Amino acid sequence: MIGYYVHHQGKGHLHRAQCIARHTRTPVTALSSLPRPAGWNGDWIRLPLDTAAADADPMFAGTDTARADPTAHGRLHWVPRHHAGLRSRAAAVAEWIERTAPALLVSDVSVEIAVLARLMGVPVVVSAMRGDRSDAAHRLAYDLADALLAPWPEALPEPGWPQEWRTKTEHTGAFSRHDRRPRPDAGSRPEGSAAGREVLLMLGAGGAEVTAADLRTAAEVTPGWNWTVLGGPGGWSDDPWPLLCRADVVVTHAGQNAVAECAAARVPTVVVPQSRPHGEQHATARALAAGGLATVRDHWPEPRDWPGLLDEAVRTGGERWGLWAPGDGAERAARLLDRLVSPGGGADPSARPRPRTVSLSRTDGSGTCASR
Repeated sequence: MIGYYVHHQGKGHLHRAQCIARHTRTPVTALSSLPRPAGWNGDWIRLPLDTAAADADPMFAGTDTARADPTAHGRLHWVPRHHAGLRSRAAAVAEWIERTAPALLVSDVSVEIAVLARLMGVPVVVSAMRGDRSDAAHRLAYDLADALLAPWPEALPEPGWPQEWRTKTEHTGAFSRHDRRPRPDAGSRPEGSAAGREVLLMLGAGGAEVTAADLRTAAEVTPGWNWTVLGGPGGWSDDPWPLLCRADVVVTHAGQNAVAECAAARVPTVVVPQSRPHGEQHATARALAAGGLATVRDHWPEPRDWPGLLDEAVRTGGERWGLWAPGDGAERAARLLDRLVSPGGGADPSARPRPRTVSLSRTDGSGTCASR
C-alpha cells in the first residue's frame, strides 16, 4: 500500500496524484482535505481541516499569531499551538498509518505530513518543488526523504541543491493528464469567433495577479487575435485540451500543471510567472527561458508589447517542449514508487482492494480549507 498526500491548493497536486496512481502496480490511497474526484480507483481518506481560527482551542480564542507559534520557531510551516483541526488531522493520518502499515508515503506537499510519516517508520517520497527551499522546514523534509520526485528534466535542474538531494532525486520530466492524448480534429473554432489567430489565456485555480482590465487591454491592442480566457474572470474548464490544441499561442502562469499541459500540447507559449511562496513560479520560468522552451516575461507585459510578444512566441514554436515533458513522466514516477515498495516492482495489481471513501472530516463546519 502507498499513501499519497494531496495538497488542496490549485489543481496540480491532484492531477499529479491521479496521473501517477493510474500507473502504479501497488494500490494507492489518497489522503487529502479535497473531496474524492471522479475516476479515482483507490481508497480516499478525507482529512479534517487545519486552517481555520475557529479550530483553535477555546482557551486560546483571540490568541495572537506569536503566541500560537505556527512555525515552531521557524522549524516547520504550520503547527499552531492548541489547534483542534491540526490535532485531529495529524491523528487521522496517524490512525491510517497504524491501521494499514503502508509501505510508502508520498508527500505532495506537506513538510508536517512527511515528518509525521517518517516518525512512524514509514519511508517517504517528497514531491519536490522549484524555488528557494533552503528554509529549515523544507530542508528537514528533503533531508529525511528516501527519494525526491522532481517533475522537470534533469537537463534543467534546480540550481543550488546540495549533492545529497541530487543523488536521491528522480527527474521524471513534467507530466500531465493529457500526455499522449490524441489531438482533436483541426479547424474547430468557437462559435461566433472572428477570423484571426487564437490566443488561450490560462490563469489557473491557484490565484492570479491579472485583472479584467489587463485582459481587455491585451485583446484591444491585438486586433488580429481572438482571446479565450480560462480561470480568473474567464471561468474554468475541467478539460482545456481542445482549446490548447486549437490555440496558436497560449499565455499562462508558471504553475507546474499549467506548464505541463502546454508542453503536452506542444503549443507556442508565453509564460508570465505569478508570485508564489519560495519564488516557485519564477524559478520555473527561469528554467523554461534557459531551455528556450517558451517566451518568458517576469511581469504582465505593457499593452504596446503584446503584438510583438505573440509573434515572438509563434517564432519560438512548441517543438522543444519535448525536452520538458517527454510524455512518460507519470510512468517514471510510478516505477520509482513501485521500486521503493519492493525490489520486485510492487504488489500484484490483481490484489487491489475494492475502492472506498473514508471521511474523517470534522462535522462542525469549522474551517476554510486544508493547506498542510
